[in-house]
Amino acid sequence: MELLQVAEAVAREKSIESDEVLAAMEQAIQKAGRSKYGLEHDIRAHIDRQTGEIELKRFIEVAELVENESAQISLEEAKARDPGLSLGDFIVEPLPPIDFGRINAQTAKQVIVQKVREAERRRQYEEYKDRVSEVVNGLVKRVEYGNVTVDLGRAEAVLRRDELLPREHFKVGDRVRAYIYDVREEPRGPQIFMSRSHPQFMAKLFAMEVPEIYDGIIDIKAVARDPGSRAKIGVISHASSIDPVGACVGMRGSRVQAVVGELQGEKIDIIPWSPDPATFVVNALAPAEVTKVVLDDEQSRIEVVVPDEQLSLAIGRRGQNVRLASMLTGWEIDILTEAEESERRSEEVRQRTELFMEALDVDDVIAHLLVAEGFTRLEEIAYVVPEELTSIEGFDEDIAHELQQRAIGYLDEQSRVNAERAKELGVSDELTAIERLTPAMLVKLGEKDVKTLDDLGDLASDELIEIVGADALDEAAANEVIMAARAHWFDDEEQPAAAESEAAESEADEQPATGA
Repeated sequence: MELLQVAEAVAREKSIESDEVLAAMEQAIQKAGRSKYGLEHDIRAHIDRQTGEIELKRFIEVAELVENESAQISLEEAKARDPGLSLGDFIVEPLPPIDFGRINAQTAKQVIVQKVREAERRRQYEEYKDRVSEVVNGLVKRVEYGNVTVDLGRAEAVLRRDELLPREHFKVGDRVRAYIYDVREEPRGPQIFMSRSHPQFMAKLFAMEVPEIYDGIIDIKAVARDPGSRAKIGVISHASSIDPVGACVGMRGSRVQAVVGELQGEKIDIIPWSPDPATFVVNALAPAEVTKVVLDDEQSRIEVVVPDEQLSLAIGRRGQNVRLASMLTGWEIDILTEAEESERRSEEVRQRTELFMEALDVDDVIAHLLVAEGFTRLEEIAYVVPEELTSIEGFDEDIAHELQQRAIGYLDEQSRVNAERAKELGVSDELTAIERLTPAMLVKLGEKDVKTLDDLGDLASDELIEIVGADALDEAAANEVIMAARAHWFDDEEQPAAAESEAAESEADEQPATGA
């Protein structure tokens, strides 16, 4: 009973099951038994869970082939002892209790300590693996090279220096609150990693301070942080009567101030989330005012135009405001002033006007009219339905037809020139035969020494787009072109296989004839 009481006390102290402690004790007794009677013996110990009585027994297996005479016996010898035995059965012989000497006792203690430690680590991992993404409290136990070891009561966690807020220092005994972002099972035991700089730490703090978030009435859709300095958080309300920003700020800012206090004075912008990217970006750039937004869905870029005097506010100190807005929305944000945007637009109009004047042999008035109507490329003029051109003021069917013929003629001439240039560069006919590649693209590829199917097949999609231009091919089209260039690789692999198959078939056909 004394043994059972010891096991119960150890189990309670280590927060594990007493049965695991008793199993460790059994293994320790088995090890001591093998040390006394010989390591080759199959000795097993059992502790009665009710009385605490220790039983030590030797097991001998009835085997067809005896490899270990101490732990195995042949079927014939076993039958001589007990006719009822068969292969796979065990002969069990009780052994007298062991009188533990100093060395055996020390060995047994090491086994028990090791097994109990393993059980404790297993319990810690099982308990904390499901607590990832929780905010927990603990006491600082050690501080080494800026890394903080936190005592959580039933386990220890690590708060690394790069997961702390800047200029934040803890001393032994300080209480700390942090976010569990990872739990790993490692040979030295479970490693619990915590963070105070993780974006979700701030989201969890708001959930603790704002009942509407906890209840699911308000959702936190996005978080972006520059830890210790500034943060932005996008929120949305599922109830029309509740203002998500006001609820997060609280009466006289009480709720947001509680979070700011925990984050060492980090400034927090609370922003209404919107499913419309343009609206969300405009909100995210607050407090700067935005006058115009242009989206590029393919590249996830967004161009924002602000008044000249708002530029520094939109960018923020060291680009902090625009960087956080980009992190929050998931869009790359380019900021232009109204003057820069006007200048760039004027330059684009000038370039397009000159292109149309040269290619279509028209004066600047007609070229300006085409640009003003939104035409940007000659292909649009050449292949648009005539009604699109006749709807322009001052254009009749004859003018529309003439413009389209001139555009088609210019494009055909450019294609001919580019085709000749590609041939001069040594671009192969197989490359020319790929449908999506225009003569202009072939020239660009040739100038970059991409002249054969193998050269093109070796490219990645982003490399191909960089050579021919993002306006010529998107990622899906680039992948399609590259796969078309690689098609012959698979044909080459199939041909030897087909040849082997034909050879095997002809050999099979000849076999009966040879036999005859």
